[in-house]
Amino acid sequence: MLDVPDELIDELAPPVAAGMRLLLGVIPTGPAARLGRLRASEQARPDTQQTFVRAGHQRVLLPPPRQPVSTSSESAKILGLRRLGALHARPGPRVADRHILTPSEPLGLAALRELAALTTERLLGALEMTVTGLEPAEVPGLTVYLPPPPPASGRYGFASAGNDSEALTAALLLDAVRPGVADLVLALAGRLAVHPAVVPHLVVPPDAADEQAVAARHGQAHLALAVAVAHTVVGNVQIPPLADRTAATVGVGIGAAAAVLGQTPMPPAYAPALLNKIRAEYLLPRRSFGSVRVSRHRFGLIEGSFPDTVDFAGNGLVAVVDGGAVIRTGIADRPARVQLTVLAEEPPEVASGWEEIVEVSWHAAEGLASVLGPDGTSAPPLRAQTPPWPGDYRLRVHARGRDDRDDPDAETYELVVWPAPAGPEVVHRRTDRLGHRLRGEPEPARPVRPEHAYRWVRRSLLSEAATVTVTTGATVEEVLRAFGADPDRPESIRSIEADLYAGDSNLPWVAVLDAGPAILAVEYNGFQGSQESVLRRASARCRAASMFWNVNTLMRLSFAEQGRLLAAFEPGMSAAEPEVDAEPAVEAATAGLELADHVDRHLKGLVAVERFTGYGITAADLDRITTTGTAFRIIPVVDDL
Repeated sequence: MLDVPDELIDELAPPVAAGMRLLLGVIPTGPAARLGRLRASEQARPDTQQTFVRAGHQRVLLPPPRQPVSTSSESAKILGLRRLGALHARPGPRVADRHILTPSEPLGLAALRELAALTTERLLGALEMTVTGLEPAEVPGLTVYLPPPPPASGRYGFASAGNDSEALTAALLLDAVRPGVADLVLALAGRLAVHPAVVPHLVVPPDAADEQAVAARHGQAHLALAVAVAHTVVGNVQIPPLADRTAATVGVGIGAAAAVLGQTPMPPAYAPALLNKIRAEYLLPRRSFGSVRVSRHRFGLIEGSFPDTVDFAGNGLVAVVDGGAVIRTGIADRPARVQLTVLAEEPPEVASGWEEIVEVSWHAAEGLASVLGPDGTSAPPLRAQTPPWPGDYRLRVHARGRDDRDDPDAETYELVVWPAPAGPEVVHRRTDRLGHRLRGEPEPARPVRPEHAYRWVRRSLLSEAATVTVTTGATVEEVLRAFGADPDRPESIRSIEADLYAGDSNLPWVAVLDAGPAILAVEYNGFQGSQESVLRRASARCRAASMFWNVNTLMRLSFAEQGRLLAAFEPGMSAAEPEVDAEPAVEAATAGLELADHVDRHLKGLVAVERFTGYGITAADLDRITTTGTAFRIIPVVDDL
């Protein structure tokens, strides 16, 4: 930071304050409010975004950065608000998209790059006439703090994208022809923000009562200050005519304001205004999903700070603590998947498919509790989700997969919260081995479920949406024709996907593999194998079965034999049970799979396909398909239309 003497700051304060008074009235509230929320938005910036990369047939999760959620807020007295951040906070740019600050780029210009171009353009349009009409104060001593301009070669270089705002482009050009201006404006704005002649203009007036008004007035005041400073500095500097002086002034001012506002505490009026806004808009029911960083086998639903010691010996799953509850996990130190559900009243029934379910009472001292790890991290959707009022609540904790050390991804949780008077602890289900150990009880014997053999699918490219069809007694060519594909027209998967993404083709496609005992047909995010006509043709000489699932949890399990469809249904749907019972072969394939339980239904369907056809897809099979990289476009048969 530049060391500017107090005498120069005193000289600048009166003209800057006068300029602020003129500028405040022309700054629009919408973009000003976005600037005013920058500090809160930084505190609410996502810190657990998940990134997947492809490794063979697998989707590999890259760990998120270990950045704790800020729990220090100078103006927010409500712990829930500290973790919520801004009401209208937007996620920051992805790491791959965010501009990388280099040592040569001023901090103010880097902050200007971070802003949406539309926001910057709106501010430039609102300010340019007023800035053009202002007469800058003469302050000769300012130029002492600028480095000499570059040699007058007539050539300047700077980096600017084609979609950059006019203000950013002009500010970058100004920095190229007169380096140091942006740094000087930022330094002076920071110093003047605490000067007695300027401070009164930065105070949010009492009539700014709601969240939008407080954020807007906060942003307007600091933007007016920064633009007034930029106008004074630029007005005292010789600039080549190729730079748009007004656009550069506004751009440098916006960047300096953004940099300052990102570090300036929100005004005292913001926290209560934000809380009132949240309460007015809070609706039930609400459901949120995300991951939380587990540490030392625990995470919690917490209002305040995470406790150091917790005793789980009582029920083996959850312990009530001051300000919330802490949950005991099987995994020691990695993200866990959590669903948080907040209801207006007790759920009508206890959910199935969970190994441990315990219900406890807890008292919210303030409201807006967050699902957090011991280090204070969590996914943004899990922050400040409980009702924004103090009171007594019930918390029902559901856990599954705590014993599965060989598959940490199997461990999931659901927390259900609703308002209710304090009551006794209720244990609805206690079946996992970890819970028994923590309670000091003998561990139960638990047989390995058949669908566990397909858990690798959850970490593969088939995890979200696919159809797997297994056919016996047929050739690869016959299976391809059953799908409506031409065996003589193989293509690379890469080229087919490129056409789909580019919009050049919308035809489905299928990859096939001769696995020996059976022919595998795999569709990434496709469903042709679930069609009756395809299964009838594929099973003409023996058997065919398919399992379809997609990201919306829609599923279809189908069986065909000798050209006849035996059954096709959504696993777990009660209406399908008579269909399943009607065919002995289908009943045998689905016996004991507990399809009514929603957990891993698509994996249970793959077990049924294997039982019916005698062959099940393996990770090695999918590797072979991926390595070969060959697939076939599907042309719908006329009879299918």
